Amino acid sequence: MSVTIRARALLYPLKMDATDGIELAGLRAQSPSEAGSPERLEDVFRAEYPRLVGLTMRVTGDRGQAEEVVSEAFYRLSRRPELFRPRNNISGWLYRTAMNLGLNALKMEMCRKRRENAAALEASRGESDGTDALDELIGREKQLRVRRALGSIRSRSAQLLLLHHAGFSYRELAETLNLNPASVGQLLLRATAEFKKEFMKHGEGRQ
Repeated sequence: MSVTIRARALLYPLKMDATDGIELAGLRAQSPSEAGSPERLEDVFRAEYPRLVGLTMRVTGDRGQAEEVVSEAFYRLSRRPELFRPRNNISGWLYRTAMNLGLNALKMEMCRKRRENAAALEASRGESDGTDALDELIGREKQLRVRRALGSIRSRSAQLLLLHHAGFSYRELAETLNLNPASVGQLLLRATAEFKKEFMKHGEGRQ
């Protein structure tokens, strides 16, 4: 099975092999001055791509768009040779970049999602009141509220919540987001409060 990822010019198709995971078909630097080591880039890709796509999907709600966002993040990494120097946290840079791109895409699409959701709610009024259909509609609405809330709070707060929900420890959160480890707990509490406020606001139908 293969998955073609739509990306910018330097990114070539990336293939998923069911037998050995992900195979990098492209993502090659044009010259040492333009990108990091192709071998190092491939190692990072193999290690981080699946988790990055899964995490970004929580923001975008769509695998295809998540793949595009992660491809863009790797494209940007390929143009930053200085990040491949020793002791640089490449994974942290990738996670921050991918999440920022995902959040930006989410904000751009929020108006369209609102219109689509309103249309779905209107259409459902003329359909059967079957429990399955209602449960599905409620599930869609809750997912949309979550993404709207994430797109409305501060970027760092959204990143903290997403990574924490993905299982990152406090130490990993500090390393990935360049935070003081002692402040992570307090920042998570604030981020949670921000999210809850926006989640309730969108549930009340205010834009």
